[in-house]
Amino acid sequence: MKSAVFVDRDGTLIVERCYLADPAGVELLPETGAALRRLQHAGFALVLVTNQSGIARGYYSAADFLAVQRRLSDLLGREGVSFDGVYYCPHHPDFGPSCDCRKPATGLFRRAALDLDIDLQGSAYIGDRIADVEPAAAFGGRGFLVRTGYGAAQAPAAAPWIQVVRDLAEAAEMLAPVDALRPPGG
Repeated sequence: MKSAVFVDRDGTLIVERCYLADPAGVELLPETGAALRRLQHAGFALVLVTNQSGIARGYYSAADFLAVQRRLSDLLGREGVSFDGVYYCPHHPDFGPSCDCRKPATGLFRRAALDLDIDLQGSAYIGDRIADVEPAAAFGGRGFLVRTGYGAAQAPAAAPWIQVVRDLAEAAEMLAPVDALRPPGG
């Protein structure tokens, strides 16, 4: 089993744009590519887990989500980064039945663990909303709330076990210190 970094998309990797449906609106936050590359080089599986209630609300389609995701993957590919898995919840409790996949529920994380042979306890959970990182408590992993996106507003309500950090780059520094990336004697 391997450890993973489960990362949210909107407000964590890319600039928050309410209900993003247009691939042209995808803009990486500063240092996102370098941070993900650092984590990947440190041996973490990179897994994107995102709530996409805009689908349930009828603001955009699953095809629109996938087009935005392709744009993100293209931009990150130019940075030498790729995801090991992408999981999304298209539901919202006000617009359909309840589900086990809408964060903070753990369904998507459990599915990723089965698909990718991931150790959920040895993994990190990073996002700009407390709901993004709450699964860390369920699994015994590390939770990081970034101050990008909605994170600055949510930080005062973060539980003591949640590490509040500036951005994805700071979380990556904590998870994969430079010394850990150097070869012995290097």
